[in-house]
Parts: sequence; structure tokens; C-alpha cells
Amino acid sequence: LRDSSVIAHEVPLPTLLFMGAKLAWAPSGNLLATCSRDKSVWVWEGESRSLQVDWEPPDTPLRVRDRVGSWVPFFFSPTVDEEDEYECVSVLNSHTQDVKHVVWHPSQELGLLSLFPQLLASASYDDTVKLYREEEDDWVCCATLEGHESTVWSLAFDPSGQRLASCSDDRTVRIWRQYLPGNEQGVACSGSDPSWKCICTLSGFHSRTIYDIAWCQLTGALATACGDDAIRVFQEDPNSDPQQPTFSLTAHLHQAHSQDVNCVAWNPKEPGLLASCSDDGEVAFWKYQRPEGL
Repeated sequence: LRDSSVIAHEVPLPTLLFMGAKLAWAPSGNLLATCSRDKSVWVWEGESRSLQVDWEPPDTPLRVRDRVGSWVPFFFSPTVDEEDEYECVSVLNSHTQDVKHVVWHPSQELGLLSLFPQLLASASYDDTVKLYREEEDDWVCCATLEGHESTVWSLAFDPSGQRLASCSDDRTVRIWRQYLPGNEQGVACSGSDPSWKCICTLSGFHSRTIYDIAWCQLTGALATACGDDAIRVFQEDPNSDPQQPTFSLTAHLHQAHSQDVNCVAWNPKEPGLLASCSDDGEVAFWKYQRPEGL
């Protein structure tokens, strides 16, 4: 951000090729993952995590449109401790093409960090998903998820952290499930590392590339952002087999935006509140209500 009304503390990352990079904070707050067109995933560790966000009336507002049609200006001024330092603790070169997305497993939020180590997932132009875990003083790739036929654009864990959703240029959404060693289903695992298996594929719903996916931690609803200008919401069918779940399309906003929808995000506190952004330069807010019976 280079607007004069925004104050930002910059941490130089001189050797990382940040073209098209994505960022993700770990739930613990002390790790930051970055990814880039240079095919790598970097893990950064911060010695201090002080951040304050102040909201003030803007001089030059960024305009956000709500669904009523009103323009809502907003502004933020983050201040970070000048002594904050971030050190790159690992560079992961497991992908063979651009890395499009990184996301952390919600183990810290679920209070499971003592049972399961922090887990990081990445999506790539090489059509795969990679999973990483910390091993001693480094990070290693512990699983590769294959199945998509084109670029994997985004990832999202479900509220339990046991399932991972991926979306792709092949116009499908895949649901992957984690199986721990010694699982009752007999899914083979390598040593102490869990295995991930595709248990559901949502196909035939999208007509163009699916750029983003978001799994609501409050309602379990799964939202997608698509290149056909639409937003779709899926809900898991009640009483479906956990090993072979089925999902129903419960909402389809055909013209959510006038151009490609790039990103969707659920509000972590208010159930059903969804935000979206698009190539049309607008941010929109939506209120989703789960259908009765689901």
C-alpha cells in the first residue's frame, strides 16, 4: 500500500520473488507463510507480534459497495512495533510451477497444537497440493495431493481441520480427508504421517475457472469464486457418509459481479456473512441463510 493515508511497517524480504505472492498467518500468530511465482513457499518466524489497527475517517476513501447499493468508505492505519523482526526459517521447493495459495491448518484455534504439529498447505500451477510440517528446525513436505487436471488456485480447511477443500482451473472442487496411522478405514499411511485421500469431487457446477474457495467455520457452508462472474454456496447433505460425503448447491448468484470473482471470505464471527471481490474493482457483501433441513 502506497496511499499517504496508510502507515505501514515494512519488513524487507529482498530475495523472495513476490510476483503474484500470497500470504497466510499461522493461527499461533508467530509464523507467516508466503508463496510466489518462483515456485517456492517460504516460512517466516517473527520475534514480536504487535499490531494495532485504528479506523479513522479517510481523506481519500477506498470505496466498498454493499448489496443495498450504498458506497461505504473505509480506512485503516496499522502500526507495528519498529523492533519487529522476521526471519526466514525455511524455503520449500516442492512444487515445479508457480505457487498460487498457502493456508494453515487450524490446529491452534482448535486447541490441538499439543496433539498435532502445525500444518501448512500450498496449491500450485503444477496441478498439485502440497502439505508441510515442521521437523526439528526445518519444514518438510509430508504429502502431495494429486487429482486435479489443471492449476489448483485455492485451498480451505473445514472447521474440524480434518478435511481440506481445493478448487481448480479444471472447474472442480475436491474434498480431501485426513487419515491418521492405524485408522479404522485401513487407509495406508507412511510412518507417523497421516494420509490425505480425495473423498468427494464437485463437478458440473462451474463453467469456468474456480479462483477461490472458503469454508465457513461457523456454518460449514462452502463458497466458491468463479471466472463466470458467479458465487456459489454448497452445503454438506445431512446424514451423508463421512467417508463419501455429498454436497448440494444451496445458493447460486449468477451475476454476483460484472467480471471474474477472484476471492470470497466468510466473516469469522457473524454466521452467513460473506464478502467477495472481483476484477470489476468492487467488494460486495452477502448474507447467506442456510436452507431448512440442511
